[in-house]
Amino acid sequence: MEIRDLQIFLAVANNGSFTKAAEKLEYVQSSISIRIQQLERDLKTVLFHRGRQGVRLTTSGEALKSYAEKILFLTQEAERVVSDNSIPRGPLRIGSLETTAAIRLPSILSDYHKSYSEVDLTLKTGTTEELINSVLKYELDGAFVAAPVEHAELDTLEVGVEELVLISGGQFPPIVQPEQLQNLTLLVFRVGCSYRRKLEDWLHSEGIAPVKIMEFGTLEGILGCIHAGLGVSFLPRSVIERAMVQYHLRSQEIANKSLRTPTLFIRRKDTYTTAAMSEFIRVSRDRFNLL
Repeated sequence: MEIRDLQIFLAVANNGSFTKAAEKLEYVQSSISIRIQQLERDLKTVLFHRGRQGVRLTTSGEALKSYAEKILFLTQEAERVVSDNSIPRGPLRIGSLETTAAIRLPSILSDYHKSYSEVDLTLKTGTTEELINSVLKYELDGAFVAAPVEHAELDTLEVGVEELVLISGGQFPPIVQPEQLQNLTLLVFRVGCSYRRKLEDWLHSEGIAPVKIMEFGTLEGILGCIHAGLGVSFLPRSVIERAMVQYHLRSQEIANKSLRTPTLFIRRKDTYTTAAMSEFIRVSRDRFNLL
């Protein structure tokens, strides 16, 4: 079993298709099929269920996927450790919440790139739940997420605190009582967002069941719809202060200390801290709350 076979196997598993895996790896489809068939013969097991709609992992395939992710990560990390000479360079894969990416990261990334232009830094946004899973699967080297995070395999570092406020369109009257939210639509990120969970938990504690929930994949989508008067949301005050330049919004504090939410930078405990990662963490902590 070769490293390249595991790369091909993971490409097929993640894309659910031999054809899509071939396109991603720039192979011909027949070569992908032959390598997977040979891998199944070597392991004496079937790794994929084949069907008209694509492929899906068998029980054996699921088990191999977990090991393949670790093996490939350790191979890449070994290369980084051996070549790391205390000068930040090479790939660095960072994840971030949409809100953090919009407000906090531009200055962080700008300062970091000016100092360490040899680092190939890539960014992926998502919900806290999605980013945690990506870090655990070695798909990201680290990520900015919202607290709380408790996982035995993760190191967490608090880099700042966000104050969540209730946001409505400027045309709405002030919301004095929670009951006023009873008939309003909640505009939120998809399931897995910590801010959404806090909003839903707060409403539940007040005995309020929202009439309708609209999910969005981007911050701009939520802000635009709040501006248009379609509903309300919970978002960090730092986001709203910037957004008010472009959108007609009203923000209101909620008398609940739990709505101050730490932003954490998470990493796997079993990963090597490269010079690139060490400096990224330092710059992030220095810059995070300077806005």
